[in-house]
Amino acid sequence: MNTYDSLQKQLVAEPKSWLITGVAGFIGSNLLETLLALDQTVVGLDSFVTGYRHNLEEVKQNATPTQWQRFHFIEGDIRDLDTCHRAMKYPSPDANSNTISKSVDYVLHQAALGSVPHSIEDPITTNQTNINGFLNMLVAARDAHVKRFVYAASSSTYGDHAGLPQVEDNIGNPLSPYAVTKYVNELYADVFAHTYSLSSIGLRYFNIFGKRQDPDGAYAAVIPKWIAAMIKGDEVFINGDGTTSRDYCYVKNAIQANLLAAATENANAVNQIYNVAIGERTSLNDLFEILRRELMEHQVRLGDVKPVHRDFRAGDVLHSMADISKAKQRLGYSPSHYFDKGLREALDWYVEKLKNG
Repeated sequence: MNTYDSLQKQLVAEPKSWLITGVAGFIGSNLLETLLALDQTVVGLDSFVTGYRHNLEEVKQNATPTQWQRFHFIEGDIRDLDTCHRAMKYPSPDANSNTISKSVDYVLHQAALGSVPHSIEDPITTNQTNINGFLNMLVAARDAHVKRFVYAASSSTYGDHAGLPQVEDNIGNPLSPYAVTKYVNELYADVFAHTYSLSSIGLRYFNIFGKRQDPDGAYAAVIPKWIAAMIKGDEVFINGDGTTSRDYCYVKNAIQANLLAAATENANAVNQIYNVAIGERTSLNDLFEILRRELMEHQVRLGDVKPVHRDFRAGDVLHSMADISKAKQRLGYSPSHYFDKGLREALDWYVEKLKNG
């Protein structure tokens, strides 16, 4: 039995309380679904700027009524400090069956404006959400005396550092306002650890994909965007010559990393940054061919579909691949889904949702 399997059994036996910011988003809703299945108490915070109510509805359909009753939702924005303070509490009955407010044990901070192109177009709003909002969350977590603050960092922090695989201690210069905000998050978390003894862990996500990742919009991630385009018969655009490569990581690996980071009792694992990835990379050209082949096996008629190449996108890096040895050694992280397995699981969901309307 690996570390994650042991943790899940432990959580079922001794349930905890959690706050998920960005709970109606792609990663947040997957975290919620997992925690409710483990019979945890969850507070969720979302402003619905990038999250969706239908994501929460889908989680509700997959949960039992008893599990869903353990979920307490707050609609609000992390840019408001009072809202962040309120989200740190959940209602709980005391010995006399009176309802009292208790502080959550763990915070899983996923809320952010996560698009590099959007940050280039609107750096002010990105800064307000990703830095001011993050600082509000740190202050609220400190004041609530939570056990651990786990936050979504980003592989964009590596910037123009060209070395592969990318190791946590070696970063370059940021290439976008979004990357700047994510690096500042790491700096702030480190300051709060030393100044206020707030226990935190940052998770540098590498191209997370999976069910409920939005395929629509100008800033949609490449995998859901291409899947939707192929199913609908729309053009598929590749930015650059297609040799650009990424370390695509299935969402269940990100969930594992969040739970391990929150619950770890390894003192050397705390107040650290970790890559969350699989340690392999796939080029855009290869990704296109893999998606086309897999969708054809789902009886999607693709004909002679070919990609349309466009200019390389500003703010992007050419290649990205993580060294995940630190997460393995200190957190017990072990990817359950490498790229092929994760993609097949994700495609089942997308084909059902998109092919059938």
